[in-house]
Amino acid sequence: MELTISFYQHYWWLLISVLGALLVFLLFVQGGQTMLSSLAKKPVEKTMLVNSLGRKWEYTFTTLVVFGGAFFASFPLFYSTSFGGAYWLWMAILFSFVIQAVSYEYRSKKGNFLGMKTYDTFLLINGVVGVTLLGVAVGTFFSGADFRVDKENLFDVAMPVISTWENPWHGLEAVADWRNLLLGVTLFFLARVQALLYFINNIDDENIYHRSRRHLLYNAVPFVVFFLTFVAVTLCADGYQVDSETAEVSVRPFKYFYNFVEMPWALIMFLLGVVAVLYAIVRTAFFARWRCGIWYSGMGTILVVLALFFIAGYNHTPYYPSNVDMQSSLTIVNSSSSLFTLQVMSIVSLLIPFVLLYIVWAWRAMDRKSITEEEMNDNEHLY
Repeated sequence: MELTISFYQHYWWLLISVLGALLVFLLFVQGGQTMLSSLAKKPVEKTMLVNSLGRKWEYTFTTLVVFGGAFFASFPLFYSTSFGGAYWLWMAILFSFVIQAVSYEYRSKKGNFLGMKTYDTFLLINGVVGVTLLGVAVGTFFSGADFRVDKENLFDVAMPVISTWENPWHGLEAVADWRNLLLGVTLFFLARVQALLYFINNIDDENIYHRSRRHLLYNAVPFVVFFLTFVAVTLCADGYQVDSETAEVSVRPFKYFYNFVEMPWALIMFLLGVVAVLYAIVRTAFFARWRCGIWYSGMGTILVVLALFFIAGYNHTPYYPSNVDMQSSLTIVNSSSSLFTLQVMSIVSLLIPFVLLYIVWAWRAMDRKSITEEEMNDNEHLY
């Protein structure tokens, strides 16, 4: 049976969605970086927190890079439009992740001229700015952006540029849209909640355990409020619908609400994910000595993000709406690579399960024993 290009386009949006969901889960590293001062009262406690996160930061960084690379390979028109047009937004995100990598590499090295406090500040910036701006960037999948696409320009010898950005802010204007900022703040508090659940699971220290439980509700309550607000705003908003015959884009009221109705499997995933996250928060906060919340919350987060990506890109929905010319909106159909490119990359993608199995094995090997104060005092290699 010969598979059509439509199959590959849907398949690659599925892979993009999986990578995006994994990235959101792994942002607990960034969330933890924003809580070092509030959870640690002694230097050795901060050392435990930083090393707990330091063993996982590369997973987040790598997933972000692979997420961008997969978008470039499968939907290059989005890559050239968003990364090429909203470059100030993406540069700010990437810069925050670069200083994170530098911080983990040099924070505890002898003779570093910037000092440990400077690197801790870099980690804080990555946790606040990096996460919030990532949420803002993903928010444009629903709120849209100011770009125009004209594929006829490809034949213009003087300026063969397909996509043009229609404002001088080049992505920074997305921060001024309260809907995007709402998702950014939601993601920020989610990352902090996930970090607290991770610390409870990963660190064997009574002081950190009790402080993490105490701070859990402080962050979970605003997360739930912002998340429910974002969901309500999104489901009540107008969206764009693509005609499957003419490829014409038109406005459809309550588009994302109807996507859930017309794709009930996505709605079921979304609801299961929400229940799993709430279960993890409530049981950890009110039942002492239960340390498995990160796994329930992590799986729930992945299901919720998958469902949001599905309603953003499936069911004839432009996943990157244009606010200045709706016909320029990007879909998985008009922005994808050629059939040959998608086919070749799909063969390579069959290696993904083996990579995931290796990550699971490495994760379990590192977390076989919880981090303790004694280990930090005896370990020569510290972050």
